[in-house]
Parts: sequence; structure tokens; C-alpha cells
Amino acid sequence: MTPSTKLRQERKHTTKAKSAGLYKRAFQQAFVKLHPRNMLKNPVMFVVWLGTIITALVTIAPNLFGPTPGDNPRLFNGLITLILFLTVVFANFAEAVAEGRGKAQADALRSAKSDAKAKKLLADGSTQEVSSTALRRGDQIKVIAGDIIPADGEVIKGIASVDESAITGESAPVLKEPGSDIASSVTGGTRINSDELIIRVTSDPGESFLDRMISLVEGASRSKTPNEIALTVLLAVLTQVFLVVIATLPTVSVYVNSPISIAVLIALLVALIPTTIGGLLSAIGIAGMDRVAQFNVIATSGRAVEACGDINTLILDKTGTITLGNRLAEEFIPVNGHSMEKVAKVALESSIFDETPEGKSIVKLAEKLGARLDFDPKQAEGIEFSAKTRMSGTDLPNEVQIRKGAVDAIKGFVRSRNGKLTPELDTTFERISRLGGTPLALCKNDEIFGVIYLKDIIKPGIRERFDQMRRMGIKTIMLTGDNRITASVIAEEAGVDDFIAEATPEDKIEVIRTEQAQGKLVAMTGDGTNDAPALAQANVGVAMNTGTQAAKEAANMVDLDSDPTKLIDIVTIGKQLLITRGALTTFSLANDIAKYFAILPAIFAGIGVGTLNIMDLASTQSAVLSALIYNALVIPALIPLALAGVKFRPLTADQLLQRNIFIYGLGGVVIPFIAIKIIDLLIVSIGLA
Repeated sequence: MTPSTKLRQERKHTTKAKSAGLYKRAFQQAFVKLHPRNMLKNPVMFVVWLGTIITALVTIAPNLFGPTPGDNPRLFNGLITLILFLTVVFANFAEAVAEGRGKAQADALRSAKSDAKAKKLLADGSTQEVSSTALRRGDQIKVIAGDIIPADGEVIKGIASVDESAITGESAPVLKEPGSDIASSVTGGTRINSDELIIRVTSDPGESFLDRMISLVEGASRSKTPNEIALTVLLAVLTQVFLVVIATLPTVSVYVNSPISIAVLIALLVALIPTTIGGLLSAIGIAGMDRVAQFNVIATSGRAVEACGDINTLILDKTGTITLGNRLAEEFIPVNGHSMEKVAKVALESSIFDETPEGKSIVKLAEKLGARLDFDPKQAEGIEFSAKTRMSGTDLPNEVQIRKGAVDAIKGFVRSRNGKLTPELDTTFERISRLGGTPLALCKNDEIFGVIYLKDIIKPGIRERFDQMRRMGIKTIMLTGDNRITASVIAEEAGVDDFIAEATPEDKIEVIRTEQAQGKLVAMTGDGTNDAPALAQANVGVAMNTGTQAAKEAANMVDLDSDPTKLIDIVTIGKQLLITRGALTTFSLANDIAKYFAILPAIFAGIGVGTLNIMDLASTQSAVLSALIYNALVIPALIPLALAGVKFRPLTADQLLQRNIFIYGLGGVVIPFIAIKIIDLLIVSIGLA
């Protein structure tokens, strides 16, 4: 077991330990939620809540709304009141359990947050010790080995390793330094392990990344999603329809001389309205966000999680998502008659300032081949790679310019200096590209020396994952800075639907807008400042925790593990949320058939409708109580399914609909028939009716 895995498991055990009293607290909250202001948020359960009050009144005064037929009406009305009350409590309990799980996660995160002391830098260069709550955006602070980083910020000076395990669960320290899109961002609550850093604060008190995480996980910022709102409206309309239908029954009962008590009418109304999904709807939404949080991803809203389930297009970077990440130098290939020794030397000179894993692998391979520098690096200047030039390298004091980069970029560099180009370079370029590798050309001033073969390795199982996406109707697009030949080989091997080669940051926004113009929802990942506009444009933008503050603020999800492949899993969670909601809605509506055949025939048994009593229920009272008891018990019975979610299967929308109708539709019809009959037998056996 790796240290990071062990640490993550310990965190999960800690969260479970803190959640030991979850159900007890949830049960207490279920009664707190009985306040009318809270009940009004759920129209279906509000009707049940009102019904409980009315039946309680007729329990005390059976003839309050007119004569009550039957023997011992107080007992019967009292039993109905108790069952309706428990129905409301169970619905509140489902929501409270879901919220409680989120609060347990928030407590685990809150343990990483502390009111640390900060060394604030003053204008004269001295430091002043202040509370972290006194820091404001733009302040500069100094942290040294052993300090807790007091606020979110960007490193502006120094290099140090930072322990982010309190946030990510990853035990390996992360190197932080200025000037890097990835390694310059730090999070408040993490600890500096070595050396020291000067940090510019990027958030005010209460607005830090950790503060937002806690608020979102515990549900303080949760608002209903569009689909959830639409379903709530549908359930409210159905409730109104059944209310109108039930309101006409007293007139009918008088006409046929078969009086119905107010308690039975309310019982019939509650049995027919969609109380099951009404009671579980909120819990399903909260649990969806909770599942994302348990996956070490923080969503800024339930809308973002739900949007994942509707995604039509996934835009993925090649490096780190489709391939294993860091491309490594596999081979130097000389061209234009140069020797391997010369190529290795130029490769070393071009990469001496390159601190990326690729650059370090080039240096390592060159030194392995015996290459050595013949100049003082302090007298040279490193040229960083940029998306525009697509080159990096070294400038020597004697005006010698050494470059490595994309073949066409190096050809342009040499051509601008009146250098000669030979077909050998293009032949080597195509050979490496067709192997799925990345070719980097090497030049010194106007002369090309050779090509570096950077090897890419496709992640195991990634093709199967993309096949799953395809079966769900999701299009996958790979973005890469590689040339078209290399990109096509990687795309074919990985199984993506489309690819964009030699991509720039502008290309990301363009492809997102193109897909959205066709009415599609788009998801993508990113970590750099130049990814921020695209993350903001995408319907679902997932930023890496190691990314810049700009990227994290633009995205609507942040992956604490900084694993780009999680985008695929997040889409799966979003699909599962929608599938769960659809399945339980189907089950809830299908239940009405059995409850209809249980209560209505029993009510009108005296006028011949009793022939429809296909369940052979003992009496009117037994039929009503049996249907209501089933109606109440099915809510807590389905809480585990609402929280865990229906098992995900990579199917199309039509296939999912057919599966839901077969399993949850047919099951929703059959199960209550059996359950209601069993409850009826139990009621008769104990003499309640």
C-alpha cells in the first residue's frame, strides 16, 4: 500500500468516525425540519404535512367535518395521523442523512483549517506577525519550513516543498516555485516542509479555497438544479391534479350513498400523490454532490454535477489524460551528416535551463551519451517554451542561439536565418510521428543538427473508457500541441472520436464554442492561466488543484488530486445522478397503480366496485392503513439507493429509459401489490382493523 493510499484511507476512517452519530443527528434534524418554512420548499410533502394536521384534528374530534362512518373512528384516525407523520419524518430524515454526510466531509476539511499566524511583509522589508484573518488580497507573506500557509496565494519568490495531504490526501510533498502555471499556486491550510517562500495572498478571509470547499460540501451553498426544479414543478402539478380528483369524491359518495370520512380522503390523496420521489428528491441531489466530494472533487454547485450527466462532448488534453503524462527522451536521431556526439551536445545545451520532466530526460540522455557543456551556464540565458513560438533553448554570450522545438517551428527559425533545410529532416519527422512519438528538432543558429524522439505511452484501459463514452452518445475530442501525424496515431490508438493537432489556447475556446453552437454541452479540464477562458466557457470546467488561482476560479469543479482523467469519472457520476432520479421517479409513479387498487375498491365496496379488490384486502380500514404504511416505509427503504445511486451502466438514453421502465416501472407495480397484501394480513392478525 502506497503512503498516499494509506493516508487517504486514514482520512476516510476519520470521516466515518466523525459520522458515527450521523443517523442520530439526522433523526433529530428530521423533526427540526417540520417547521412550516422548511416544509413549503417541498410541495408534495407539504400536502402530507397539512394532511397530518387535519387527521390529528379529526382524531381529537371525529365529527369536526361531519359524521364519521365506521367503528372506533378515533383509533383509525389516530393510526392514519401517526403514519402520515412518520411519512413526513422519513422524508426529512432522508434529506438530513444526505446533508449529514456532507457535514461530516466538511468537518474533515475544517480540521485542516486553522487561525494560523502569518508573517506579513511590510513596505520596508521587515515582517509583522498577524492573524491569518487579518490578511487581505494582495498582501505579501513569508513562510518558512514548518509553517502552516495561512491563506491562498501565488509564490513570488523562493522554492520549497509543500505538504498538501490535509487537502488532497496525497502524502508526497509538492515543489512550489514562482513563474510556473502549475507550481506557483498554494492553498491555505497546507504546510511548508522545507526552505522558505514569499507568497502574494489571492483571497480575502472567508473566501479562501478551503472556505469555499467547506461551504459547498456541507450544503450551505446548495441550490436546486434546473432539472430538480422542473421535476419539483411536475410533482406539484400532479399533486394538484390528484387534489382536484379527491375533492370531487365526497359529492360522488353522497350520490351513491357511500359516505367517505375526511381521514380516508386524505389517506387516499397521500397514497396517490408521488410522495416517494417527493421525499427522496432533495436527498438524491445532495448525495450527487457528496459522491463527487468523496471522489476528491469539489463542485461549486449541484448545477455543475447535474450538467455532467447531460454532457455531449468531452475535450481532453493528450498529455496526462490520454497518455501517462511526461514524455521522455527515447532517442537522438542525427541529420545533415552530424554525429551522435554533436547531436547529444546540442541537445544538452538546448535543455540545460529546461526544468520540465521532458527537459530533464533530454539532459539525462545526453549526459548518458557523454555530452558535456563547454560554457558557464551563468553566462548564458535560458529561453522558456511558449505556446506561440513552440520552442525553447539557450542563448550564449557570443550570439549563438540554440533551440529545440516543434519541427515546423525550428524550420521557420532556421529559414529566418537563411539556413538550409533538407528532406532528411522531414523523413525523420514522419518516421517518429508514425510511431506515435513527438519529434523535437534541434538547431544551432541556422543549422539543424538532429531530432529528439519523445516517447508517449497510452494509459492502460483508456480506449475502453472512450468506448463507454461513445456508447452513451458522448463525443471525445483530444487536444494536443503535437503535429497532425503524431496526433492521428495517438488518437487512433486511444480511440477518441476526433482530435485537434498543434492546438493553441485559443483553439480550446474555439472548439468549445463550435460544439456549443450545435446545442451540445461541453466538459474540459485545465490547470494553467491560459486555460481559464476555456474553463469558464465550458459547461463543466474541471481545474486541477495544482493549477493557478485563475484556473480554479474560472472552473466549476476542482480536482484535489489533480488527475485530468477524473473528468471521465465525473461525467459518470453526473450520469448516475440523472439515472437515479429517473429510476426512483419511475418507481414512485408506478406505485400509484397498486395503491389505487388497494384503496378505491375498498372505499366503494358497497356499490359493486369491490369486485376490483383484486388483492382481497380485509376491509376499508385495513386497505387504507396497508397502503399508507407501505407508502411511509418505502421512503426509508429507498434511502440507501438514493444516497449510493443506481448502478451506472454505459447505455444510451433510449436504452436507459427502456431499462428503467422494465426494472423500476414493472418493479414499482409488482412490489407494492405484494407488500400491501402482506401488511394487510399483519394488520388483521393483530386486530387493528
